[in-house]
Amino acid sequence: MAQGTVQVTHTGTSRWRRRTGEYASLAAALEAAGDGDVLTVAPGTYRENLIVQRAVTLRGAEGSPGSVRIAPVDGVPLTVRASAVVQDLHVEGQDAAAPALLVEEGTPELVDVRIMTRSAAGIEVRGNARPTVRRCTVDNPAGIGIAVLDGGGGVFEECEVVAAAQSGVAVRGGAHPRLERCRVHHTSGAGLSATGENSSLEAVGCEVYEVRGSGVQITGRATGHLTDCDVHRTTADGVTMDTDAVLTLADCRIHDIPENAVDLRSRSVLTLTRTTVRQFGRNGLSVWDPGTRVDANQCEIFDSTGDYPAVWVSDGATAVLDSCRVHDVPDALFVLDRGSRVDVVDSDLSQVRNTAVSVSDGATAQLDDCRVREAATGAWFRDHGSGGTLSGCTIDGTQTGVIVTKGADPTIERCTVTSPAEAGFYVSAEGRGSFLNCRVTGSGGYGFHVIDGCRATLRKCRTERCARGGYEFADGGPGAPGGGGAIVEDCTSDESAGLRPAVTQETAVQTASPSPGLLGIPSQRTTEQEPLVTPVPEQPRPARTSEAVLGELDALVGLESVKREVRALTDMIEVGRRRQQAGLKAASVRRHLVFTGSPGTGKTTVARLYGEILASLGVLEKGHLVEVSRVDLVGEHIGSTAIRTQEAFHRARGGVLFIDEAYALSPEDSGRDFGREAIDTLVKLMEDHRDAVVVIVAGYTAEMERFLSVNPGVASRFSRTITFGDYGAEELLRIVEQQAEEHEYRLGQGTAEALLKYFTAIPKGPTFGNGRTARQTFEAMVERHAGRVAQLAEASTDDLSLLYPEDLPELP
Repeated sequence: MAQGTVQVTHTGTSRWRRRTGEYASLAAALEAAGDGDVLTVAPGTYRENLIVQRAVTLRGAEGSPGSVRIAPVDGVPLTVRASAVVQDLHVEGQDAAAPALLVEEGTPELVDVRIMTRSAAGIEVRGNARPTVRRCTVDNPAGIGIAVLDGGGGVFEECEVVAAAQSGVAVRGGAHPRLERCRVHHTSGAGLSATGENSSLEAVGCEVYEVRGSGVQITGRATGHLTDCDVHRTTADGVTMDTDAVLTLADCRIHDIPENAVDLRSRSVLTLTRTTVRQFGRNGLSVWDPGTRVDANQCEIFDSTGDYPAVWVSDGATAVLDSCRVHDVPDALFVLDRGSRVDVVDSDLSQVRNTAVSVSDGATAQLDDCRVREAATGAWFRDHGSGGTLSGCTIDGTQTGVIVTKGADPTIERCTVTSPAEAGFYVSAEGRGSFLNCRVTGSGGYGFHVIDGCRATLRKCRTERCARGGYEFADGGPGAPGGGGAIVEDCTSDESAGLRPAVTQETAVQTASPSPGLLGIPSQRTTEQEPLVTPVPEQPRPARTSEAVLGELDALVGLESVKREVRALTDMIEVGRRRQQAGLKAASVRRHLVFTGSPGTGKTTVARLYGEILASLGVLEKGHLVEVSRVDLVGEHIGSTAIRTQEAFHRARGGVLFIDEAYALSPEDSGRDFGREAIDTLVKLMEDHRDAVVVIVAGYTAEMERFLSVNPGVASRFSRTITFGDYGAEELLRIVEQQAEEHEYRLGQGTAEALLKYFTAIPKGPTFGNGRTARQTFEAMVERHAGRVAQLAEASTDDLSLLYPEDLPELP
């Protein structure tokens, strides 16, 4: 058959028709063909706009796949209006207002068709058409990959959209296609999208990835059913649902998503069964608005890459988790706002860095027969109107099992808290709650810790092996005057003294840890009382003079410019104080500082000494240091950040609030970030309490310069910036020598020279630790020294003390 010709094979029985014939154009061949005829197209490029209106077979030459190109200069290259078969063709379109392949009627079969085009759509199916599309490929960098519109349908099997400037597959106008084992990738819109009432999309065994947008988008009363599908590597949410959308995900996998894995709102309904959600940058499930609902059964949500709760339910939405696992996440489940509700049944929440279950702003949570393990806080009912029920749950390996604060009033029944570090149950700040048949064992602190006269109710509870006591009621215990305090009935403990009485005397204890304990509140106070011994108040450590503290500052290795800056500032403050005492006006000195420099350059140490200096001069009441970072200030939802920032500021009252890596409060891609709320709260507190707290913000030099430039309200509150330079090799050597002397080691012959060479050669990249590197080097030398000396049958004092060049670790 000659190139550029079309052979028509007639399959009918009429003797008046030729059984075969050749035509010079496709249009002529189609005109001559009847139902059932086979049109075999010779290799070549055909600049024709074809319309198939009969049930024919149109195919390329056998053994030459892709050799037949349908490529007109404009319009629709191929239109199918009958139950025809189209096979082994290469279709190219150039019209941005028209599809490359249009199916308008019938039930045609499209097999092994490759569409490389710059059209409005690669394949468009509309009206009553119900094609079967097998092993077809669409490459359309100018429009939609596959569009199914206006009641169209059909089945797409093993098809692939390799590029699209908009959605990979778009369904609207009541259309309802089915995709089987298809791949959609490298799109600049949603991978799969369905919108509009009666529109429906079904996908089985499909993969959606490398999408610049959402992987799956269901909106405007459309429905979707995905089974055994993968959605991953998107730039936006993995799955987006809006405005009465309905979607079912069964045996699906959603992963490697930088935003929300699944986001739904505006009365949308999602059902997940045996689906895994992992490696997401924001929420695994983000559920918003009244009428919006998620039902998850036998699902797993884990391995978050961001700092957001795995499950977020707010604004009156509802979520149900049945037999699910949530683990390796910052927070597991946050439900907030009046009308919002979560029901969690027979599920596991584990390896949670912060709070497993948080209930706030009037929301409700119901947990039945659930297991919480390895979390900072098991469940936290935060404020007035927030409540619900925990029934038959176990909480193991947390800092605190259950926290109830600020008027929240949950019911906790038949729950067991095992091995909490601080408390099994903690109630404060007008929290309430009913605790029925609950048990605490192995607490590092108290079993039940109720403070501030909170009216919690404890019935038939038991504590065992609690280090500080089974029950503690501070500021009003059972039967406290005035009607305050907890109600306790039939509670028992393995303590010989039984249930402890209400505390009448408190001894404040300053914690040595710079990080806050339980809520940042109870870990720095204890209410222990010995019945037979009158407690002797702990004597405060005598305050050092400013000269003594400055002497310690001078003894630090290096930091000469830092020392000059601190001395100059100290002199200004001291002279100002003396002028005031003499009745003269004193120059206003802003004491807030910016510390810039690399890690390990002594910023925290200098901040501590600065606080002591100000206390010795009478500028600050205590001079203590409270060190925080973004995670201590920024909360998980609107309003909580202000509370955290206020609490940190309150802890620093009379001393120094040191904010490390302060630039993290204002990331370059802030989006929905709550860091701005922390900054605004901090600026107001600095203005309202300008004499109560000194604030020092610290971080890398370039990042801090950007932070101050984009937050002029912050920059105006700081008097000066002190830059901490990197340590040189000789200064690092001096740090090692100080460490050796402190630990009763000595540097042997040649060791100092070897250390100088080592510190000169060590890489000084962004991760270089300066003083920390020097200390780590010393620790590594001690370890290698121990390995060497341990082999000696007998070791002299010199053997046990001298560090030699061979004890140096390898360069990193």
